[in-house]
Amino acid sequence: MPSPKRILLTSGKRKTAIARATVRAGKGRIRINNVPIEIFEPRIARDKISEPLLQTGEEIWKQLDINVKVSGGGFMGQAEATRTAIARALLKWTKSARLKTVFTDYDRAMIAGDPRRKEPKKFGGPGARARDQKSYR
Repeated sequence: MPSPKRILLTSGKRKTAIARATVRAGKGRIRINNVPIEIFEPRIARDKISEPLLQTGEEIWKQLDINVKVSGGGFMGQAEATRTAIARALLKWTKSARLKTVFTDYDRAMIAGDPRRKEPKKFGGPGARARDQKSYR
């Protein structure tokens, strides 16, 4: 009986964006919402997503196919959630302590999530802290 194919599932979150990454052995294809990373727009988001790939070096991720489904939030929140999901997937796949130190030295938010959230709006003004102005004249 042939051994089952190894498939790995990871996720990443940033603000309200959630990314789910599926990793399997392959030819180095990376897709975000079925769009290849080479043509993913906007460019700044593409650069942010490819950071963990650049940190690991080509020998690791060129043997993997990574498919990411991301939803919610804005384009930059989605990019950072995708980046976290890919970094966690590479860590889980390789089980490398060296790779973990490389990621944490570069940016800890690549592995550990960023807990910051939007502060809720309160009464008496247009936002969380801003108040309506008063005039006495």
